[in-house]
Amino acid sequence: MTALKLVAVSAGLGRPSSTRLLADRLAEATARALDENDVEVRVVEIRDLATAIANHLVAGFPNPALRDAIDAVTEADGVIAVTPVFTASYSGLFKSFFDLVDNTALAGTPVLIAATGGTARHSLVLEHAMRPLFAYLRALVVPTAVYAASEDWGSDGDGDTGSLPARIERAGRELAALMAARSAPAGGDAYEDVVPFAEQLAGLRAG
Repeated sequence: MTALKLVAVSAGLGRPSSTRLLADRLAEATARALDENDVEVRVVEIRDLATAIANHLVAGFPNPALRDAIDAVTEADGVIAVTPVFTASYSGLFKSFFDLVDNTALAGTPVLIAATGGTARHSLVLEHAMRPLFAYLRALVVPTAVYAASEDWGSDGDGDTGSLPARIERAGRELAALMAARSAPAGGDAYEDVVPFAEQLAGLRAG
């Protein structure tokens, strides 16, 4: 069986970076849900490609490292996209990278969106900025988006949202389910062994 390709794109600027940490945690949760023996995980650090991205935007040609990163994202079975929040939106570097991805290349690809910020006030960036971006790219965005404010690291969360680890696990299971469904072999009865959507959702909540 061919291993599934999972690519996490991190737009964190620092080292260490909470954005990279969140990308790693989400990738680990997804891999666990898929069975780690059947998934290849790669993390793309956009900060390392900043100069190449700027040159590509001006000259129209990617260098080999940037071309390889773009190809990894567009050929992935699932993508995790994580950005820090700047001025109530995704970072310019994050947007510039995805501006270089062909607007049909992610059609139907499962994508998990996530963001980090200093305060929970900016959590709506997931819904008013990131989800529309990937909807435009025609990606299949998982229902659970993950926002991690500074106080979320080590917090138990609340009764409505749960802790950050719980949200990471739920989002990882959702992405894994979409990746597995997309890679399932075609043929046979299209309705054979279909699990009703309500039952699938109940299983995710129970987990």
